[in-house]
Amino acid sequence: MNKDKIYSFYKSHKGEVNGAIIGFLVAVSILIIGFIKFIFIVICMAVGYYIGKVFSVDRDYLKKFLDKIFPPGTLR
Repeated sequence: MNKDKIYSFYKSHKGEVNGAIIGFLVAVSILIIGFIKFIFIVICMAVGYYIGKVFSVDRDYLKKFLDKIFPPGTLR
């Protein structure tokens, strides 16, 4: 099988192939590290993704957040 056939198959079935790969990786991860540790890793990744997304949209988010907690200008 040549690379062009594999690439055309992947382009026409991108969702199925990606879903199968992700499912395989999740199953192997659960078998290797355990369910609770896997859930902890997923939660940490989700929190990291959220924080990264917020910072990419608003660079001053942390300053605004800290100004809500502490008196304005304290940390600058």
